[in-house]
Amino acid sequence: MRLFTIDKNGKMILYKKHDFKELHQEFDLEILLENNPEYFFEDSKILIIGRQVTTNLKSSIDLLGIDSLGNSVVIELKRDKTPRETVAQLLEYASFVEKLDYSQLNDIFQKYSGEESNLEEYHQQYFKSNTEDQVSYNKSTKLIIVAQEISKEVRQTALFLREKGLDIYCASFKYFKTKNEEEIISMEFIVGEEELIREKIDTTSLPKINEIQFMNSLDINGKKVFEKIFNFGKDNSLICKWGSKGFSLNIGINNENITLLFGYPPISVYKQSIYTGYEMITKKVNNPEEVVDFYKTQIKNYGYFQDAGLISKWMINKPYSKEEIDKFLDILDKVIIKIKENGLK
Repeated sequence: MRLFTIDKNGKMILYKKHDFKELHQEFDLEILLENNPEYFFEDSKILIIGRQVTTNLKSSIDLLGIDSLGNSVVIELKRDKTPRETVAQLLEYASFVEKLDYSQLNDIFQKYSGEESNLEEYHQQYFKSNTEDQVSYNKSTKLIIVAQEISKEVRQTALFLREKGLDIYCASFKYFKTKNEEEIISMEFIVGEEELIREKIDTTSLPKINEIQFMNSLDINGKKVFEKIFNFGKDNSLICKWGSKGFSLNIGINNENITLLFGYPPISVYKQSIYTGYEMITKKVNNPEEVVDFYKTQIKNYGYFQDAGLISKWMINKPYSKEEIDKFLDILDKVIIKIKENGLK
């Protein structure tokens, strides 16, 4: 593929094509794909849930994702491997990934993202699906090879595997640079394009943020609400656990953390919001139904939370008075008392 710009005289000027590796490290492409899955795979948006995921054979999957239907997506960058090594590696990954259940996928996602919210909740928000939609996770696996050049050997083998029922794709990209140092990448599917038209698992983690970074990302409405929540947490010796975008607020009892809520900034998939935390109460607290029902009733009477599947969310998109925020903190105080009264299982 050749790429041109058109000058003011109507003349076509050819962009110069470069070898991506001349100007970038190999892992730069991995990061680029990780941060922009909606652009590289526009017809099948992908939620990246893991990077450099360690398999049972101690090899590492470059990127692991989930599509809107819950199918797993394995993305392998060709790097400097031979065609035979590339395809063999991808098939090895497929044999590992297809045996993962939801719990294992959720573990990978939480370790990678640093978030305590589960994969099902995040998937629902990411793909804007209805809370009633039931997603069956990992019923099938898509395999994608990404390289600057897809060799004829890789293409032929991939086509054969597709004919045998394996959902495999090969994507080729071209890298250009303008005279003004602007970088341009084009992407096309060499294999699979026709269909587009018609044990403990380790993964590298995204960097975690802190309270200062979180507060700086909020608008004026969010700052007012979360400032009081953080002060409430400090006054009551609550534990704030940070993820890559948001945090969870927890009460610590006998070396166990019981999550009360999750907080998110505007840049998160959840937008600027607070989500209730019922899961840890259900798992770890005595008489969980009583405590959760109490929490839910208080939240419903509060009036600012909406149902979000099995939990509730408060979208902080308008000003709230000191009295309104204090009323929510009073609910948290009552829930904490309930949890302490019932104790842990």
